[in-house]
Amino acid sequence: MHTAKAAAAAVLLGISSLVSAETVTLKIGHFLPAASNAHANVIEPWCADLEKESQGRLKCQIYPSMQLGGTPAKLADMARNGVADIVWTAPGYSAGKFPRVEALELPSLLPYGGQAGNRIIWDFYEQYAKDDFKDYKMLALFGDGGMDVHTRSTPVRTAADFKDLKLRASSRTIARTLESLGATPVSMPPAQMTEAISKGVVDGAMATWEVVPPTKLDEVTQYHSAAEGRQAFGYTVLTMLMNKRKYEQLPDDLKAILDRNSGKALAERFGAAWDKAIAEAKQKVPADSIVPIADAEYQAMEAAVAAVPDQWAKEASDNGLDGAALVDGVRKLVAGDR
Repeated sequence: MHTAKAAAAAVLLGISSLVSAETVTLKIGHFLPAASNAHANVIEPWCADLEKESQGRLKCQIYPSMQLGGTPAKLADMARNGVADIVWTAPGYSAGKFPRVEALELPSLLPYGGQAGNRIIWDFYEQYAKDDFKDYKMLALFGDGGMDVHTRSTPVRTAADFKDLKLRASSRTIARTLESLGATPVSMPPAQMTEAISKGVVDGAMATWEVVPPTKLDEVTQYHSAAEGRQAFGYTVLTMLMNKRKYEQLPDDLKAILDRNSGKALAERFGAAWDKAIAEAKQKVPADSIVPIADAEYQAMEAAVAAVPDQWAKEASDNGLDGAALVDGVRKLVAGDR
């Protein structure tokens, strides 16, 4: 009798061990090619670390360039609905779905630089924006390091130079900033902007240097206006989101591995990769193609966009958020009051 019980217990133990040792493959979707900075320098190495730390039990299958179908605007929904387990995307591509983090994309608030901006962005998420992402497991929230203006044939040195230019905008917040500067914003994802510039559909783009090489933006633009060393005129917030149920179904030890490699640690990893990519992108273009913006002209541009944060705050408040508190929260974090 005791022998039978012992045998049964051994079988159950064996089944339990097999279950605990189950391999989990995470489907990860995003909107850029496999050669992009995010894919090659962050997501792939991150996946390799997960696999190593889990001794092969946690694996990734990455689908770049929207290979899982849909559009960049649908990526967040794809993670929530389980079409993908994880997505890398920009909350701003899904207009109105993540309203609190829009405050981070307002002009003249965040500093240039991946790591410099990301510390503020992550703190803002933890203090003000968790409700935006309550339907997901948050893996990382970070920024693109700040945007400059890249144009085909008209250099932008002054506020007046924006007038009548059609420029690609990555989000409705960036679109409003461009309108305040006198330009006409045209919304489109990064994958479309190079062709649009080459065909004259738009005159250029408000974009971070990080996207210049993978989108070949430098091949269709002659001028790159630089305002670094000051606050950025535009920012795109980026995120890695996981299907909440998929995360909850993971064994506890795999959750621990994922948690250890995500959150602030993953945001910092993205920031370091962005800073390196931005520096390399600037070195690849001719030095005389970079157009410095003088202090007086920067101040004129800053004055032109000064009302944008207040306008955004009012609209956010009309939609049930404390918009002024969110903008003030960004400013406090930038000032170091954390």
